[in-house]
This record gives sequence, C-alpha cells and structure tokens, in this order.
Amino acid sequence: MTINVLYAGNPALWPIYETELHKSLEEVGIAVNLSDDMPPETVDYIVYAPNGPVQDFTPFIRAQAVFGLWAGAEKVVGNPTLTIPYTRMVDGGLREGMTEWVTGHVLRHHLGMDEFVHRTQPLWNRHVPPLARDRSVAVLGLGELGAAEAQALVALNFKVSGWSRTQKDIPGVTCYSGEQGLASVLAGAEIVVLLLPSTPETENVLNEERLDLMPQGAVVINPGRGPLIDDAALLAALDRGQIGHATLDVFRVEPLPDDNPFWAHPKVTVTPHIASDTRPNTAARVVAENLRRSEAGEPLLHLLDRTAGY
Repeated sequence: MTINVLYAGNPALWPIYETELHKSLEEVGIAVNLSDDMPPETVDYIVYAPNGPVQDFTPFIRAQAVFGLWAGAEKVVGNPTLTIPYTRMVDGGLREGMTEWVTGHVLRHHLGMDEFVHRTQPLWNRHVPPLARDRSVAVLGLGELGAAEAQALVALNFKVSGWSRTQKDIPGVTCYSGEQGLASVLAGAEIVVLLLPSTPETENVLNEERLDLMPQGAVVINPGRGPLIDDAALLAALDRGQIGHATLDVFRVEPLPDDNPFWAHPKVTVTPHIASDTRPNTAARVVAENLRRSEAGEPLLHLLDRTAGY
C-alpha cells in the first residue's frame, strides 16, 4: 500500500522540504507519496510545524504519527485533537546552531567586547578579562541543546554548572536539580544561559527573587523560550544594576512589538529568534529515520512526553 505523507509545515518552505524529504526517504529506502495537499482521511504520516495549515488533527483518521519540525512542543502539547504519537525535532543542525550562537555571546560578555564594539570616542582601557577557568557560567536546562552547550563551554575551560528538572550527569559540569539546586546555581553564576522548555513549571523561572540571587552585574542570555523570564522583573533588575546585561533571542510575543522597552534599553541586546533554527536538510533525515522506524515497528525517536510537556 502506498504511504501517504502530508507536509503541514510553513508553506513557504514546502519546495525545499519536498526536495530534502524525498532525498532522505530515498536514502533509507522508503518510497512515499509526498504532498502538501491531500485528503486528510488518506494521510499516514504528517510532517508538521505549528505555523502550518493544520491545527485540528481530528480528520486524520488513518495517520500513525506526527513528525514535528520544531524543537519546542508548547504549541501542541495541549492540543486535544492530537492523540497519536508526536515526535519533537532533535537534530544536529539545531544543536550546532544553538551552540554557536550561545558560545559566541558567552565569549562576548566574558571578554567585555561591547565596550570596544560600541566605542564612540578614543578608548584605551587595558582592563584584562579573567581566563575562562575563572568565569562561572550556568546553563538552565540540560536537555539535548543544553547539554551540548554545557559541554562546549567546558571545552573552552569555563567553570560550568547546570540545572534541570531531574538530576543529570554530564562530564565536566556540576549538575543540580530541585529548588535548592536552582538557588545554588544562580548564586554562583556570572553568566546564566536559559535553555529550558516552556511549561507551566518553568514560566517566570527567572523572577525578581531569583534574579536577586545572582551576583551583582551578572549576565542573562535567553535563547530558550520567552516565558522563562518575568520581563518586568528583568527590566527592574537591569535598571538598578543587579543584572549587568540581558541578551534575548526569544520573547512572549514575536515579532517583538516596536514599543517593547527591550528595544531601547541600553543593557539589552535583542536578536530576532535566530539562535537556532530547523535546517530542512538535517531535519529531513530525522523525519525519514522516524518514518522508517514506524514502518519497521521500531520505537520512534524523540517522542513527546505529554506529562512533562516536552
């Protein structure tokens, strides 16, 4: 029987995904009927992104699984019509992109580069930054992306600690979990990187109380999810000098509205959700492997845990 695969991602990316999915499926030896438009009742698998045309999965009575193209699942975990297995996108392209973006900004703040990049008059300030081994960096969230970033920072010789919902063991990283563990991590971190998923439990994980736990002048870097930070508390902490700078790539509302105070704040760097993105060529390989596994009766990779929310 023909395997029908519906592409239900961003319509603008369909021509690229059509090519890459066909290529990757051919590599794993599976022939499919791939389209961005087919009767729902005939669909066997859905390649999906929340910004695509499908929000109601009820008509897809034959579908066996939904292969997500986004790493985050907060936009689908509460969808009552999604009752079949859903896989998150975990692939090398996402991991590499996030590692490069975060490492770049950690080094930027560690070395104090802004003072020279934004120089408006002659400046000969020979304040020498500490070595990485004397700089403490914390990564909140030690999943696929967080663990990779923590290990990249360890490789650069930073003192790296990490916090996650459940206890982890990562070589070179001092790992914590639980409420007291979070307090300990924040109290010792000069730079904090947020890579937690967006769940009810992680919303406003950096609130006024926790921002005050951090060393005065500490830096916050958020490429994870906008709701992880209490925006008003962060702005207040920046204004009183408790937080020295915030580099933000994700926000509660995107695109970030023109009148949002983050744009004009001298201690905030805004980037437009570019820390990492799904690359069609690498994502297609993950989709193809999961489709192969499903057809072979093998366990799917990166299944959504609906209870945990990611």
